[in-house]
Amino acid sequence: MMIGRLIAGLGVGALSIGVPMFQSECAPREIRGAVVSSYQLMICFGILISNIVNYGVREIEDNDASWRIVIAIEMAFSIPLGLGVLACPESPRWLAMREDWDGVRTSLARLRGMMSDVKNPLVEDNIQEMRILLEEERKVGQGSWLECFGVRNKGPKLLYRTLLGMAVQFFQQWTGANYFFYYGATIFESAGIDDPILVQLILGAINVGMTFFGIYSAEKFGRRWPLIIGGLWQTAWLLIFASVGTAIDPEGSSTSGIVMIVSACMFIASFAVSWGPLGWVVVGEVFPLRTRAKQASLATASNWLANFLISFLTPFADAGISYAFGYVFAGMNLIGTVIVYFFLYESKTLSLEHIDMMYCLPDLKAWESAKWTPPGYVSREKKDESYFEEMAAGKDAEKVVVHSDSGVE
Repeated sequence: MMIGRLIAGLGVGALSIGVPMFQSECAPREIRGAVVSSYQLMICFGILISNIVNYGVREIEDNDASWRIVIAIEMAFSIPLGLGVLACPESPRWLAMREDWDGVRTSLARLRGMMSDVKNPLVEDNIQEMRILLEEERKVGQGSWLECFGVRNKGPKLLYRTLLGMAVQFFQQWTGANYFFYYGATIFESAGIDDPILVQLILGAINVGMTFFGIYSAEKFGRRWPLIIGGLWQTAWLLIFASVGTAIDPEGSSTSGIVMIVSACMFIASFAVSWGPLGWVVVGEVFPLRTRAKQASLATASNWLANFLISFLTPFADAGISYAFGYVFAGMNLIGTVIVYFFLYESKTLSLEHIDMMYCLPDLKAWESAKWTPPGYVSREKKDESYFEEMAAGKDAEKVVVHSDSGVE
């Protein structure tokens, strides 16, 4: 059983790195935030389904079938996933790293539904952006692990982005969401709730429902403000949860128990709209192409480390400081919010190549980044066609000069 759990854990770890990265590299920039947020939505569905199954098998808790059923159901999802991946096109950015430009063109056309017109201007524009970025990136490095921790004052800020990605993923866990998902039944049972597993089921349902709003907010409001407002909102409700739980014995006051449940529900609702989905969006967006896989691995490792710490420390904290543990999570939410405000750049509607360009600007501040537009764009959504026409004309002129110098007419 331990070996099986180890193998399953390795698989989940690999997927938690690969899926958001694959989604971000394949999705059009206009809907990239929503697409990557759907990863969190599926996680929420998984949590809800597991809660439903646990609720159903509790009547046979004295039978081995109670845990065998729960574990066996994993196969009902992992097998279709494994088969479905075989039908997916390869990431165009991965192909670009290997200079397989025909493969890039085919992959982009397939992802955009343009297989009948693989040389569509939209496809060619994306390819051109990738070519330019790749040429610039190869001037500064080849994407080694050491580069992920490189310090350059006027370079691509690789260390900055590595630490930012790790911090966002770490604090996504230390918001406290899994405190409720892992130990909610124990917490609410100690608070005098008659059916704590039912409360877990309610939290799971709220998590799923509100994540749909998270997908919407990722494209409507961007990345920064949902994370900032969500972090502050979560801080407030965790303070209420911890204060009520420590000030009034929940077992002796039904009102106290109700307030704690409401606080938990409001917290989960906020997490589902903000830090839940957007933590994965950040991992898919902030890293440059040549080191993206390595930096995403480091960020996701930070997520799982934080996850482990919560699952390991919570039983001790519950026995020691009990509901006051909520104050710790409130403080973590506040720290995470401050980090986002001062260090995370707004990447809404930008291509991955333009996001990389934005992070390379030494004088651009994170809190001013929403106003930044790429060269040749009137706004983040609209190109300045005259800019690109002039660039194309300049390239044509260079070709004429080269041909003339070589004696070719």
